[in-house]
Amino acid sequence: MAVPLDHQALDILFTTARTHSHWQDKAIDSVLLQQLYQLVSLAPTSANASPGRFVFITSAAGKEKLKPTLSSGNVEKTLSAPVTVIVASDGEFYERLPQLFPWADARSWFTSSPALAEETAFRNSSLQAGYLILAARALGLDAGPMSGFDAEKVNALFFAESNWKANMLINLGYGEASKLHPRLPRLTFNEACRFA
Repeated sequence: MAVPLDHQALDILFTTARTHSHWQDKAIDSVLLQQLYQLVSLAPTSANASPGRFVFITSAAGKEKLKPTLSSGNVEKTLSAPVTVIVASDGEFYERLPQLFPWADARSWFTSSPALAEETAFRNSSLQAGYLILAARALGLDAGPMSGFDAEKVNALFFAESNWKANMLINLGYGEASKLHPRLPRLTFNEACRFA
C-alpha cells in the first residue's frame, strides 16, 4: 500500500512549486535528463502505449531553430532556459505495442481506427508531459510548460521525416524565484468538482 508523501514532498511537487519564466545561468547535465526520462517512462499510459516523444533542446543552435516557432511572449524565457523540451506524440506509437503490451494484440486496436490512434497519442503524450513536470520537480528542477508556439512549424523543422507531432513545450532549469509573480487564484473544489 502506498504511503502518503510528507509535506516537504508535496511542497516540492505542488504546494510551493511554480511555473517559471526566468532562469539561473546553470546548465543541466545530460545524465539528469536521462534520469528524468526514466522516471517519466515508468508512469502509466493507456495499454502502456507510451506515445510521448521528447526532444531535449540544449544547444544554442537548437534554440535558434526553435525561435521562429515561438509566440513573442515566449521567446526570451525559452532562449534563456537551459533546456526546452518539445513534447511530441508518435502517430505510429502502436508499432511498439507488441513489445510494450505483449499479452494482447493491442496494435490492431489502433491500426483499425486512425481516429482512436490520434486521440490516444495526444491524450497520453499530454499525460506524459504532466509526468515530466512532476519528475523534473522531484529531481530539483523547475519547469515552465507552454502552448504559445506554432506546432506546424515545429513539426516541419524538427519532425519532417517522422510521424511525431508537437504537443507542447516545457522549459526546464533552475528557476529564478525572485522574479516570480504572486500565485494566481485557483478554482475551489465546489467550483471545479462534483460528485456523481
